[in-house]
Amino acid sequence: MRDYLLTLCVTAAVTYLLTGPVRKFAIATGAMPEIRARDVHREPTPRLGGIAMFFGLCAGLLVADHLQNLNSVFEQSNEPRALLSGAVLIWIIGVLDDKFEIDALIKLGGQMIAAGVMVMQGLTILWIPVPGVGTVSLTSWQGTLLTVALVVVTINAVNFVDGLDGLAAGMVCIAAAAFFLYSYRIWFGYMIEAAAPATLFTAILMGMCLGFLPHNMHPARIFMGDSGSMLIGLVLAAAAISVTGQVDPDALKIFEGSTRQATHAALPVFIPLLLPLTIIAIPVADLVLAIVRRTWSGKSPFAADRGHLHHRLLEIGHSHSRAVLIMYFWSALIAFGVVAYSVHSASMWIVLLIVALSAVGLVLLLLPRFTPRAPRWAEAFVPPRYRRSKIQPETVPTLSYEPEASDEEPEEEPEERTPVPAGVNGATAIGPRSRFPDRRKAGTRG
Repeated sequence: MRDYLLTLCVTAAVTYLLTGPVRKFAIATGAMPEIRARDVHREPTPRLGGIAMFFGLCAGLLVADHLQNLNSVFEQSNEPRALLSGAVLIWIIGVLDDKFEIDALIKLGGQMIAAGVMVMQGLTILWIPVPGVGTVSLTSWQGTLLTVALVVVTINAVNFVDGLDGLAAGMVCIAAAAFFLYSYRIWFGYMIEAAAPATLFTAILMGMCLGFLPHNMHPARIFMGDSGSMLIGLVLAAAAISVTGQVDPDALKIFEGSTRQATHAALPVFIPLLLPLTIIAIPVADLVLAIVRRTWSGKSPFAADRGHLHHRLLEIGHSHSRAVLIMYFWSALIAFGVVAYSVHSASMWIVLLIVALSAVGLVLLLLPRFTPRAPRWAEAFVPPRYRRSKIQPETVPTLSYEPEASDEEPEEEPEERTPVPAGVNGATAIGPRSRFPDRRKAGTRG
């Protein structure tokens, strides 16, 4: 564990330190696209953050290769080299897209080529575990097609969810942390060396995301762009393929006893197939809703709009940061809930805890609709919008005399205030209410 933590820290440090110079390089080269109608940021922001993440990946692999306990991963397996080869290709395509906006079909072809390169070097799915049956071996073309499909879907899912500052990096980091716990348990719990590459990949992936997040949190100073989103999607897919394709389920000795017992016991083997869905579930749901929404309104399914899940969170009243945290919450609930259930699948407390946390998540989603008010004793610990108004309206005494004409001052006409559209930083985000430049304190007259 110490070597993994060292690798993670080195990856995070290199990514963090290189992001600043990469930002200056992106500004100098003009990698700052104009703001589109569906974007939520208000100023042009440089991309190419994936450059720093790529060098963080290289630093993590280099450090791991020189550590005594992790050097065996490079000696006994070709998977780290396969990952690096695919990462180089997908990173180059992403950098070109961040700078020149290449066609979507070219990007799709590049993703398939990168996946094919990894397959050629041995990073592929060889078998699929089936409860009660055992290991179902795949033919060469079946394994290749399944591997390419998993890589392409995961890459595009991460790219699709990259719509708010810090959203994609945080969600992938959460999924990688859950994946790390699972693969580490398979390696040291069941003493299966084939799970070591996936454990290393997820540790490096966490370092890449953690090193980039300080620069990418709202308000973001730099975006990862396609060079970053496709890269971390590839690493996440490679970790899933490594565990699923290289770890023999029969080595876990779980297919014993009745079919019912084997079904319950085989659950940990299916986690590599389920964990990538923790990052895909929210984007796929958003994609399906977008297709239905656009088709229903008579538009093309590929027409861009502002109806995605993160846009809706902003519209109902969540701030930018709170919308991202809510998405983090659901990703962590799904990812760690799946891992916890795989460890104690017979425990009902795990299911009850997941249900309770889901209810909490629903309350958080609808929080702006309720506009709750904190009790008096807790008002010092909550934001001002949740406090009760303490200032009472002032009572103006009625005067008993009539002012003379000389005492009367001409009544000033109310000054016209130009409404300013609500931005993305306040609690109202993109809501219908507008903010005025000359704000007055609550309770003052005039």
